[in-house]
Amino acid sequence: MTVLQSMYRKSRSHSRVTNSLNNSVINTPTQESRMINSSQRPRQRGLLFVVSAVIAIAVVGTAVSFESPTEAARNTTANSHSASAIQFNEDGELLRPTGYRKWTYAGTPVTPNDMNAGKAPFPEFHSVYMNPDAYDHYQKTGDFPDGTVLVKELISVGTRKATSGNGYFMGEFIGLEVSVKDKSRFKDQPGYWAYFSFGHEYPLLDKAKVQPSASCNECHDGNADDDWVFTQYYPVLRSAKMHATK
Repeated sequence: MTVLQSMYRKSRSHSRVTNSLNNSVINTPTQESRMINSSQRPRQRGLLFVVSAVIAIAVVGTAVSFESPTEAARNTTANSHSASAIQFNEDGELLRPTGYRKWTYAGTPVTPNDMNAGKAPFPEFHSVYMNPDAYDHYQKTGDFPDGTVLVKELISVGTRKATSGNGYFMGEFIGLEVSVKDKSRFKDQPGYWAYFSFGHEYPLLDKAKVQPSASCNECHDGNADDDWVFTQYYPVLRSAKMHATK
């Protein structure tokens, strides 16, 4: 063997040893790296547990304590709809309703004295309000549901002149009347409608008894267009019935 051949073989052997060592350094974790990794794993597991616990608590807390905007709106609506529009005492007397001016406004007819030989049976403006639940039902079906409440607020005729011309303009509040449809409470009343008057002058009464049938029911029965209600004088109700999806 020549000297050159011997040197070449030694060089090849040295290269193989060097590559082997390099590979072992690169691919084999050192003791120090193993110690670092093993010490970090508990911390990582602990951190992961804490994060998971916080997320779980947040989700559960949200489900228990909070509602989505849609659910909140739905519950608010359900609660407001389930609340009774009126109240009766133990003697069956109707307590004077409040908040009715926020209800559905039906209209305001008037039959003034000077158009009725100086003495009209009802010379006041009659502003009529209907409880929203009943109006919603009426819009859908064209029928007045059980639980319908109509509040008639009486207002005197005030001035007959305005900058726009002559006419009949509202004066002051002078009275309050209410009609209620309730087939269980007023099963003996025609059409299940009952009528109440809290007076035609202020201060109004705090409670009222059912009016005799002859006082109101008979007139409504013979002259009202729809279920004891004078819908012919209230375009809001006529329009709702016309567009009902019944």
